[in-house]
Formats: sequence, C-alpha cells, structure tokens
Amino acid sequence: MLPKLDGLALIERMRKEKVNTPVIILSARDSIDDRVKGLQTGGDDYLTKPFAFSELLARVQALIRRAGGISEATQLNVGDLSINLLTREVTRGEED
Repeated sequence: MLPKLDGLALIERMRKEKVNTPVIILSARDSIDDRVKGLQTGGDDYLTKPFAFSELLARVQALIRRAGGISEATQLNVGDLSINLLTREVTRGEED
C-alpha cells in the first residue's frame, strides 16, 4: 500500500540496482501464489498479517545473522525512527 509504487515493484527495483538490503514482506495477502511471487521478486522472507511481534523479531534477527555474521542487534535505526527490540519501544525523533 505504498504511494505511487507497490512493494514488489520497489523490491524488484532494489534488486536490479544490486541493493542487497534484506527485505521481509509484511502483507495481508496470504495465498501461496502471493508468497511465492514475493519471494521470487527478491523478498528474503514473507510474513502474513496478523502476526505475532515475537515472530517478526525472530525473523529480523535471523536475517541479520545471515547478512554477514553481524551480532544480533538490539536496536534498529532508520532516519529518525528507532526501534528497541528488547523493550519494544519505538521513537520517531523525540516522540514515543
């Protein structure tokens, strides 16, 4: 549900440009065909909604492990968005 470009097109563009950032697809589409298409397009994992936060966390940690032997992260940061994986606290800028 991204504006102007759907998620699969974005992943496909990333892969064509050799961007190897791990991608977990979170989607309400749960048919086998949708999951296969998401993975074949370049997604590294596919999780259908609704999902348990603990499962998402485990999948993120598994992708991080496979992405180059990096120790498991306890915090993720993108721009001014910060997610503490241990406390499950999320902040954007100065706002929780």
